[in-house]
Amino acid sequence: MTTVLLADDHVLVRAGFRALLDAEPDIAVVAEAADGREAVELARHHVPDVVLMDVRMPHVDGLTATADITADPALAGTRVVVLTTFELDEYVFGALRAGAAGFLLKDVEPTGLLDAVRVVAAGDALLAPRHTRRLIEAFVAQEGRPVDADGALLDELTPRECEVLALVGQGLSNAEVAERLVVSPLTAKTHVARLLRKLPARDRAQLVVLAYESGLVTPGRR
Repeated sequence: MTTVLLADDHVLVRAGFRALLDAEPDIAVVAEAADGREAVELARHHVPDVVLMDVRMPHVDGLTATADITADPALAGTRVVVLTTFELDEYVFGALRAGAAGFLLKDVEPTGLLDAVRVVAAGDALLAPRHTRRLIEAFVAQEGRPVDADGALLDELTPRECEVLALVGQGLSNAEVAERLVVSPLTAKTHVARLLRKLPARDRAQLVVLAYESGLVTPGRR
């Protein structure tokens, strides 16, 4: 059973999401939060598999709440998906940097929401890769230069690991990475696992952010 915490200050939004999620036999909503502070408290109490987090909430915003949840060792198994009305939202980019597994637009189709919860609960990340990549590109380009322009993030990586990180940053799956590098899917998966151990990244979404910030992937290029 996948457990979900809903964090949104709109009662009707929470009610709609809850009705949809609770109707599924393998998903259960364990709590609802109306602001970021409450979301963190309830996450620590219930330790849900997935938190659906609105980025714009009173008292404590979704970015801060996401950072608090992803930084808590007791919530290492909890994944945060941020919800937004706007695809290119600076708060969403901040939430991805803070450790969110991905983001969804609030007008997502019901099947899209259910699929997203299941994908993230299974340990995968980078929901809607096309949208996520465009978001990251927009804000890295806005900054005008890679955050890690001196390459310090890459010092501990082998040349092959840098290749894998660049491909992950382009939105490729493990199977696609394996095909591109002519290796087995298991080998590609092992490389990604090593990247997660070596770099300050919780999951694949953060690897994409780091690929852009290190300059391995350049906005507008594939």
